[in-house]
Amino acid sequence: MKKFSVKTIVAIGIGAALFFVLGRFVIIPSPVPNTNISIQYALLAFVAAVFGPTAGLLVGLIGHTLIDLSWGSPWWSWIIASGVFGLLMGIALKALKLDEGEIGKKGLIKFNISQVVAHVICWGVVAPVLDILIYNEPIEKLFAQGLFAGISNSVTTAIVGSILCVAYAASKPKAGSLNKE
Repeated sequence: MKKFSVKTIVAIGIGAALFFVLGRFVIIPSPVPNTNISIQYALLAFVAAVFGPTAGLLVGLIGHTLIDLSWGSPWWSWIIASGVFGLLMGIALKALKLDEGEIGKKGLIKFNISQVVAHVICWGVVAPVLDILIYNEPIEKLFAQGLFAGISNSVTTAIVGSILCVAYAASKPKAGSLNKE
């Protein structure tokens, strides 16, 4: 089993805490019942891109669980979908070189295609199917929620997540930039 570095463990803790704060206190109400416009998925995508799929999975699971517990009770289908989103983003974005100070147009395109696909999978398939299996929820309601969540999360992740990736990459020294010529 691969051991976590201290840096990754700290990132999981801070990432889950930030996910909780953003998901609990920085929300925009939506016209769809029990669904908000959220920006925490931008943070989750960024953490997964930098620290990998396991960190993304854990930040999504822990952060979403904390949000739900603060409202009263966990809604496991959406908690699992958040974890799956972090996992998928970590897998899809392994090749990004954010730590090397690189993102570029191709990196941003890959980031955004990956996040849209991951949101479609999580909010169009994982969350609704688990809602049916776990909670026996009405199908029409589930797919309306999933569709709205997938679209709004994709938009907020595209904007905020892209900014986070660009800013992080810009803060890192470029490969070979410290070499003498």
